[in-house]
Amino acid sequence: MIKSVQQMIDEARAEIVGHTPAEARRRAADENALLVDIRDVRELQREGVVPGAHHAPRGMLEFWVDPESPYHKPVFAEDREFIFY
Repeated sequence: MIKSVQQMIDEARAEIVGHTPAEARRRAADENALLVDIRDVRELQREGVVPGAHHAPRGMLEFWVDPESPYHKPVFAEDREFIFY
């Protein structure tokens, strides 16, 4: 059976925790968390970056996170919370 988009969204929301911007900032400063900016590089250049955030372009995210991928980035193997924005 093919899942609907809404079913996939509902399943994803059951697995993730949302934070307000203030809570994300606090968690990144006080806890073992990393802010991950998934915006396009042109947006970063135009709008600036959050100091200390790690950039992972949205189009590469699954490849960089997957340890089996030849594009895997070691930062995503660390035992920490990742806060994507």
